[in-house]
Amino acid sequence: MQLNISSLHYTYPESAEPALCGLSATLPCGWTGIVGDNGSGKSTLAKILCGQLKQDGGSFAPALRAAYCQQDASTPSENLQDFICSYDKEALMLRNAFGIEEDWGWRFDTLSCGQQKRMQIACALWAEPQLLIMDEPTNHVDAPTREIIANALTRFRGIGILISHDRTLLDELCTQCLFMENGTGVMRPGGFSQGQDQAGLERATTLREKEKAKNELQRLKKEAQSRSEQASRTASRRSARNVAKHDSDAREKIRLAVYSGQDGKAGKLSARMDSRVQQASATLSDLHVQKRYEGNFHTNAEASRRPVVLHVPEMSLPLGEERTLQIPQLFVENHDHIGLAGPNGWGKTTLVKQLMGMVDDGVRVLYLPQEPTADQRKSALRSLQELNNKDRGEVLKTVARLNSQPERFMEGDELSPGELRKLMLALGMLENPELMILDEPTNHLDIGSVLALERFLANFPGAFLLVTHDQALLEGTTSRIWEITQEDEATLRLI
Repeated sequence: MQLNISSLHYTYPESAEPALCGLSATLPCGWTGIVGDNGSGKSTLAKILCGQLKQDGGSFAPALRAAYCQQDASTPSENLQDFICSYDKEALMLRNAFGIEEDWGWRFDTLSCGQQKRMQIACALWAEPQLLIMDEPTNHVDAPTREIIANALTRFRGIGILISHDRTLLDELCTQCLFMENGTGVMRPGGFSQGQDQAGLERATTLREKEKAKNELQRLKKEAQSRSEQASRTASRRSARNVAKHDSDAREKIRLAVYSGQDGKAGKLSARMDSRVQQASATLSDLHVQKRYEGNFHTNAEASRRPVVLHVPEMSLPLGEERTLQIPQLFVENHDHIGLAGPNGWGKTTLVKQLMGMVDDGVRVLYLPQEPTADQRKSALRSLQELNNKDRGEVLKTVARLNSQPERFMEGDELSPGELRKLMLALGMLENPELMILDEPTNHLDIGSVLALERFLANFPGAFLLVTHDQALLEGTTSRIWEITQEDEATLRLI
C-alpha cells in the first residue's frame, strides 16, 4: 500500500500566493517526515489528505481511512467520548501506555497542553487509520511523554506522515523526508539529519552554479556591448551620405560590402550575442536558493533601570483541588535569563499566569502565551495592518530574521500557528520590553526558526522567563533554572 500525490494545487481565499503549487510525492507504508519553514504548506497538505480541505487541482490516491492529529492540543478528538468509554483491549493498552487517568476525558479542558496532546494521539491511534497524520506531536510535552509518543508511533503499521520540528523524532521514525518550500517539495531518503545534509550539499552546489552563471552573464553583457558598438560603426561606414560626390572608389567599396554581405556580419554577431545574454539571464533566474538569515540580530530593547523587574513573595499556589505549588521568595533582576522547567501538569502555565499579574505597571512586559486564542490572532493581524510604515517595516524585519517571508504577513489572515507566534513576538518588540515571559515559544516553529529564536534570546539585553521542554534552548539561552519538583503526593515545590 502506498499513497500517490500528483500535482496538488491549493490557494487560500484572499491569498495572493498558492499554499501548494504542483506538489507530487509517493508515500509508502512507514513514516514520511514533512519538514519546511512555517507557511511552506505542510499543514495545508495534511488537511487536504485527510479531507478537511479540497484541493484546487491535482489528485491523490487511493482514498484511505485517515486520522489527523492537529497542532492545536486544546481541540478534543471527535472520538474522545467513545475512546474513554471503551474497555476493549486496544483502548486499555493505549490508556495505560499514555498514562491517561480515568477522569481525563471528562475534564479535557482543565488538562495541561501536554496531557491534552497525549489524549489526542491516543484517540488517533485507537481509530486504527490507514493514514495517520501527526502534526507537531511533541509540542507541549515533557521528556517522558515524548518517549511514550515515540514508542507508540514506532508500532504504527500504516502510512504515517510526521510534520515536526523535533529533529530526533524525525531521525528515529522516518525512512524519507519531504522538504517543502514555496508550496512544493523535494523528497530525500532517510531521516531529517540525512536529508538536511543532502540539502546542504545541493544548496552549496546551486550557490556555485549561481555564481558561475552570474559571472558568465556579466562576461556576455560586456561582449554584447562590444559587438553592438562594432555593429554601429559598421552601419555608419556603409552609409554613402558623407562620401564626396566624386569619390567613386569609396562608393564602390560600400557597394561591394553590401553585395558580399560583409557589412552585415557585425550586426548578425551582435544579434546572436543578445540571444546568448537572454539565455544566460534565464539560466541565472532558474537557479533559486532560499534566503536564510543566519546572523545574530538586535533590537532597540534595553535592560530596565530597575535592579529588580519582578518580585514574588513566598506563597502557596493552588493547582486544582488536590495539589498545591509551594513558591519561595523570588527575584527577577534586570539582566536575568531564567528557565522554568517541570513535567506536564505540574503548574508551569498556572505559575506564569500568576506572575503576569504581579508585574508592576511601570515595567514594560511582553507575554507570549502557550496557545494564542482566536481573539489574540485577530488582534495581532489587526495591529499589523494599523501600524505606520516605519513600525510595520520593523515588524516585518523581525519576522524575516525569525526565518519567515515578510510578504506572507500582508496577504490576509491565513498565517500558520508558527507565523502567528513570530508576529506576536515582533509586535511586542516594538514596545522595547524590559521583561519577556515566554510560555513554550518553540511550539509550532520550524527548525530554522527555533535556531533563530535561540540567537535572539541569547542576545536579549533585558530579563526573560522562558518555559520550554527544549533542553538545547534552555542551555543556549538561560543562566538560571527554576524547577518544579514533587515533594509529596499533594505538594509541588519550586526550587
